[in-house]
Amino acid sequence: MSRNSIGPVAGAALAALLLTACTPSTQSSGSGVGFQDYNAYVRGAQPQPVTVAPPAAGFDPAAASAAIDRASGVTPPPVVTPLPGTDAGIISDNRPRGGAPAGIQEESGEVSHAGISDEQDFTAVAARETIESDAERIARNRADYVVVQPKDLPQRPGDTGPNIVEFALATNHAPGVQMYKRSGLGSRDSSSACAKFASPDLAQQEFLAKGGPERDRMGVDPDGDGFACAWDPRPFRTALQ
Repeated sequence: MSRNSIGPVAGAALAALLLTACTPSTQSSGSGVGFQDYNAYVRGAQPQPVTVAPPAAGFDPAAASAAIDRASGVTPPPVVTPLPGTDAGIISDNRPRGGAPAGIQEESGEVSHAGISDEQDFTAVAARETIESDAERIARNRADYVVVQPKDLPQRPGDTGPNIVEFALATNHAPGVQMYKRSGLGSRDSSSACAKFASPDLAQQEFLAKGGPERDRMGVDPDGDGFACAWDPRPFRTALQ
């Protein structure tokens, strides 16, 4: 039989046979390319539960936290030691007033274990104070109140010379206004004469002691106003007003 004698039916059958031979075979179990079992593939694609083991016996969370802080350079908070008579921040009525050593006055206010006064806390104050205790405190304060009566000014012992304050209050004219006559010799420069005194007050006192203000034997009052070496009586007058 020649190739040209093959009919259409035989040709179609031959083409189907060749196509079947070229197609890769698949397993009936449902496995795909690269997988031996489809069910195993599905199980592998799903997240598997993770079992967390409980901490071993003796684990201390506080110690672990402190170790983490030390490793990271974090300074742990200071440990606050409660005051005597306190427990977990609860203030006892038997502790010293103010949370301070003996000798602190009762009116200084209460201080908590953290060192902060609670005197502005109405609830805390109302818990330890009453109207009766306030009345007793006011009565004690009134009993301790002392009125100091004024006394006479101390007298200066002996004769200490002229009083420049009394002289300033006895005058009313301004510095530079001539009130007393001066000779031509008294009109000389008073700088050298005034340089001998440590202050104008001492110069005025010495000036009054040696005949001033009528006379100027030392040459410290050339303008005749009665005030030596730029001494000014006005501050004393102002203090009296």
